[in-house]
Amino acid sequence: MAKKPWEGRFTGKTDKAVEIFTASIYFDKRLYKYDIMGSIAHCRMLEKCKIITSAESKKIIKGLKSIEKSIESGSFQYNDALEDIHMNIEKKLIDKIGSVGGKLHTARSRNDQVALDIRLYLRDEVEAIQKLISDFCRVLIKLAARNLNVIMPGYTHLQRAQPVLLSHHLLAYVEMFKRDKERFQEILKRVNVLPLGSSALAGTSFPLDRNYVAKLLNFPKISENSLDAVSDRDFSGEFCFASSLLMMHLSRMSEELILWSSSEFSFIELDDSFCTGSSIMPQKKNPDVPELVRGKTGRVYGNLVSLLTMLKSLPLAYNKDMQEDKEPLFDTVDTVKNSLTVFCKMMTKIKINRQKMLGAASEEFSTATEIADYLAKKGVPFRKAHEVTGKIVKYCKKKNKTLFKLTIKEWKSFSDKFDSNVLKAIDIKKSIDNKNMVGGTSSKQVVKRIEKLKKVF
Repeated sequence: MAKKPWEGRFTGKTDKAVEIFTASIYFDKRLYKYDIMGSIAHCRMLEKCKIITSAESKKIIKGLKSIEKSIESGSFQYNDALEDIHMNIEKKLIDKIGSVGGKLHTARSRNDQVALDIRLYLRDEVEAIQKLISDFCRVLIKLAARNLNVIMPGYTHLQRAQPVLLSHHLLAYVEMFKRDKERFQEILKRVNVLPLGSSALAGTSFPLDRNYVAKLLNFPKISENSLDAVSDRDFSGEFCFASSLLMMHLSRMSEELILWSSSEFSFIELDDSFCTGSSIMPQKKNPDVPELVRGKTGRVYGNLVSLLTMLKSLPLAYNKDMQEDKEPLFDTVDTVKNSLTVFCKMMTKIKINRQKMLGAASEEFSTATEIADYLAKKGVPFRKAHEVTGKIVKYCKKKNKTLFKLTIKEWKSFSDKFDSNVLKAIDIKKSIDNKNMVGGTSSKQVVKRIEKLKKVF
């Protein structure tokens, strides 16, 4: 049984079941490089402040770098009796360089140490996720540019509503992911705060130079309250919330891809490399990737709730409950990165059924609103114009006619404001091009937005 750093206070040994139950090394070992990075910065500061000698500092740093290499090579032996990555590294350091290794923990607690590790880790992961979002948005923007003239039905209530450009529909998702990227950028402001120097909860009597450590680790700010610094996991909650929104956006897109790839829609075809078959039905081609992303969204939501629930009743400052902050955080990071990566690849190989989309957009009186607008532009109050248009649709359904099959005489039987120009007004392409205002679906506006978004991503 490994010697515990707190054994001076205890007479009995820790039960093996407790060692296993309280150990976090199984999952927090992924923090190793951040723990070593923070320890090296702390060591340099201790030397600068003359708390340890230059020779001791060099010996400690050399030992830490050697341990980092052994972890990366896979030769490092973890011990769950030492609980976490911090104690595993510290024990190995002392074994390697002797008692001088024990000086590294001067003016530091595992409480501010782990807070630092998580912030360093999350800073890198947030930046990686932002890059993945940008990569994905570039894929969607290119797809929109390649399919600029593809017309599809827009939907409300999952019922065909008005025709829109497929590119406009795709760019709607780009806007969502743009907001996601902005949210992660905002989170970095709260992540980028140095907690080291707070020690266990009250700070330390040693003359530390926290600003020097902040400079070494590229933190623009240092924490202003030691109690808050060691117990703050707001930034983790923010990250999980922003991730939940991002996954919700991916899930909405997944739902549409699943619907659109079905025989009932046949708007798209997903590449074989992103689908699976059935173990019993030879004809099946299942959209497993979007289905899994849709399912994993609930997993990320659960991680957010888990984290918030763990934090909701904790008194200041650090409590062992907070060990439970890492697994939901790590799982969220992995799920978001994997989902974005696979979606980015999948969307580069998607096939668009242009004729099927156009055919669907041409049905169900999709330009009926243009009739109401036509009348409104001629002075008819819109509510009256809406009523007249509704009667026209009802008449067409009764007579089994399309709007384009109506004669001018039939049009005028509903309103004397109609003339032959009404057929131009209800043309699908013209109805789209007429939506030529900022945010509209006209090709001119979509092209402008594509060019602006290319500069963003």
